[in-house]
Amino acid sequence: MNISFQQLIIFRDLNETRSVTQTAQRLHLTQPAVSIQLKNFQKQFDRPLYETIGKKIYITEFGKDVMAKTHVLLNEAEEIERLGKSKKGVIHGLLKIAVVSTGKYVMPYFLSDFIKKNPDVEIQMDVSNKEQVIERLKKNEVDFALVSILPEKMDLKKIDLIENRLYMVGFPQENKLKRTIKAFHTLTPLIYREPGSGTRQTMEKFIERKKIVPIKPIELTSNEAVKQALLAGMGYSIMPLIGLKNEILSKQLQIIPITGLPIKTTWQLVWLTDKKHGLAASEFQRYLRENKNNILKKYFDWYLQFKD
Repeated sequence: MNISFQQLIIFRDLNETRSVTQTAQRLHLTQPAVSIQLKNFQKQFDRPLYETIGKKIYITEFGKDVMAKTHVLLNEAEEIERLGKSKKGVIHGLLKIAVVSTGKYVMPYFLSDFIKKNPDVEIQMDVSNKEQVIERLKKNEVDFALVSILPEKMDLKKIDLIENRLYMVGFPQENKLKRTIKAFHTLTPLIYREPGSGTRQTMEKFIERKKIVPIKPIELTSNEAVKQALLAGMGYSIMPLIGLKNEILSKQLQIIPITGLPIKTTWQLVWLTDKKHGLAASEFQRYLRENKNNILKKYFDWYLQFKD
């Protein structure tokens, strides 16, 4: 067989992007160059590695088996490279993190100073809903995932980062909403995230416990879309406080006191127990354990001191 590491890298990224064009853009190559390398890689096998349906590329079952070995080979190659650079004391490598949607208000602050201290470390941070993040973690496509609800039946290690608090939020209303509301069926419509979202899962469980049947619910597909709908006075939603700093402090939105709220979970950086991390990921773990409290004080003091 005549397989190059560039072909393996292209095949790995194709699995993540599902697009030749996006793979080429990610690797700073031309589209024809990527296509040629994929064609040469496919020639090494007597069964198809992938198929194209519409404009999307899907890895076949055989291709998934090859992908598993591809990850092993590329991880080992990174280790070999690490041995060459480690003598110089250089922390380098690619750090891949999958982050749930509202985690984008958390993860950058835990990465910022680490990247400044280690400029040779590259970052790939994929932001999507909880369901997609867990799927990438299961497939061993990332080093870490940031979640606020731990997935079931997965053998994971974790570092707790910061408490996640979810409140009922809406556009500022008359004083009658400032008192504690034991039943919120009058707060309509309720605005939900899309299925697969951890925030939606938490909100649905709370509403189910309250035995409320929502009237005319609205579904939106991102945290930012929900926030804009609230600012427009379209309704109410249970949202993480972490993503509402400017809107709450400027009183563009208000927290509505509800019995049983806030719901409290924890933002956790998780990884597969058997995951063999490269130098960058191992150093990031160490950095977080040693510097977490300083990061919280530097970037999240407003949040930790918040009184609703």
